[in-house]
Amino acid sequence: MAEKIRILLAEDEPALAQIVKESLETRNFVVFLAADGNEALRRYQEKTPEVLVLDVMMPKKDGFTLAKEIRQLDKNIPIIFLTAKSQTVDVLEGFSVGGNDYLKKPFSMEELIVRIQNLLNRNKLQQESEILKIGQYIFDFPKQTLSYNNEQNEFLTHREAHLLFHLCKNKNQILDRSIILKKLWGDDDFFSARSMDVFISKLRKKLSKDKNIQIVNVRGYGYKIII
Repeated sequence: MAEKIRILLAEDEPALAQIVKESLETRNFVVFLAADGNEALRRYQEKTPEVLVLDVMMPKKDGFTLAKEIRQLDKNIPIIFLTAKSQTVDVLEGFSVGGNDYLKKPFSMEELIVRIQNLLNRNKLQQESEILKIGQYIFDFPKQTLSYNNEQNEFLTHREAHLLFHLCKNKNQILDRSIILKKLWGDDDFFSARSMDVFISKLRKKLSKDKNIQIVNVRGYGYKIII
């Protein structure tokens, strides 16, 4: 039997929350309820849901603020906003804080369920595409692991994993030094650049068992991984 998908539903209207909960549970989901933003954050930390369905207008902490905080912890979890608002500026704000979809009240349960399934399928495909073969290595970006010829996994730090991911997505091409520094370090100053050099050295060492892999410094431009 397939494992049930865990959903966190943050909705401050008790009647609506109960209807949505019961409808989702008939479709083989497990639903955790929260009536305000603070409770939703606690439930997220306790229950590790796989999908978030967040009302925008909630007491104590609104859905946009909650999503922004959760995105600091988890970049990949699908987030759907429920709202009575439909102005373009509100929709844009929802996406800017990390939302993946936006459903206007009143909505049909069928539509909500279809959107949840679409986001789950998209997330699964994205994660599968982020398991990369680098020469004789397998790099699992979501899990931040590197294995050589099916040996025991070596764990990478968050920054090592993201740097290697960007190198691999641009394999045999120059990865612009300034762009990646701003993306991963937040600045392209001298000290950030020196830190990046250290991480490049660490990655070279971790990939050293396959002599066909090179990470080369293209002076004045950036780095390039050659496979």
